[in-house]
Amino acid sequence: MQLNKQKLSSWWKGLILVVVALLALAGLYLWSVMNWSYSNGERAGYVQKFSRKGWLCKTWEGELSMVAMPGSMPEKFAFTVRDDMVADRINALMGKRVALVYDQHVGIPSDCFGETAYFVTAVKAVE
Repeated sequence: MQLNKQKLSSWWKGLILVVVALLALAGLYLWSVMNWSYSNGERAGYVQKFSRKGWLCKTWEGELSMVAMPGSMPEKFAFTVRDDMVADRINALMGKRVALVYDQHVGIPSDCFGETAYFVTAVKAVE
């Protein structure tokens, strides 16, 4: 009877160790994906949609309309904003031509962090 309790106790300890290791690896992966940028750049145009979305994790989601040449079809650039100060600045510049500074993060495991891979970090008014 004592031997079975020891086996069961060591089995539970091993299971807990495996679960903790998996959680640590998942946390490390998430941290690296959110802090390492695949690419970055700027896009200029007019913000045509911008709203705060999400059931549990609220993020600002928007759409920038970019026109390369007059008369051509505009290209749409979907983006995510996680910083409320940047979102306030975008809301203040609605209807004006803006340049959005962004970082692209590839491999994000959930929509909870944003619906797109493009995270806007700054906004500038374009004259």
